[in-house]
Amino acid sequence: MMTKVLFVCTGNICRSPSAEGVFRHLIKEAGLAEVVGIDSAGTHNFHLGEGADPRALAAARKRGYEIAEHVARQVTPEDYREYDLILAMDWENLSAMQQQCPKLHQHKLMLLMRFANEFEEATVPDPYYGGPEGFGKVLDYLEDSCQGVLELVRKRATQYQAA
Repeated sequence: MMTKVLFVCTGNICRSPSAEGVFRHLIKEAGLAEVVGIDSAGTHNFHLGEGADPRALAAARKRGYEIAEHVARQVTPEDYREYDLILAMDWENLSAMQQQCPKLHQHKLMLLMRFANEFEEATVPDPYYGGPEGFGKVLDYLEDSCQGVLELVRKRATQYQAA
């Protein structure tokens, strides 16, 4: 049984593709690529079809994550049915999805930072309007929180294998 994780930010060119890249790397290292599906999307259609922001791309590459193949897309109604965890970068993204998501799937919507162990911040800040240092800070948060998500999906994978 596959666990599917969707990372969501506003335009799907900075935070969520970076989270997807970090998590994909962790999942591959953990040997779980066959049982974990990963994607990212935006709550808004500002950047549909575009690649990752060049600053996000540079920051990710610097830490060994690859997001060059990313193409921005918007959250769809099917995403709410298909994904097991839908992880928002901030309160605005979470609120936008709560308004669109059918009640049956509301339990899947969470803030990504609830899985963080090192950082106490509730949200991943949007680095879009700042300098390159903001993209490094975002990766710090993503590495921490994605490690927590990895622990959860590893548990799920183990439970499914045992069943």
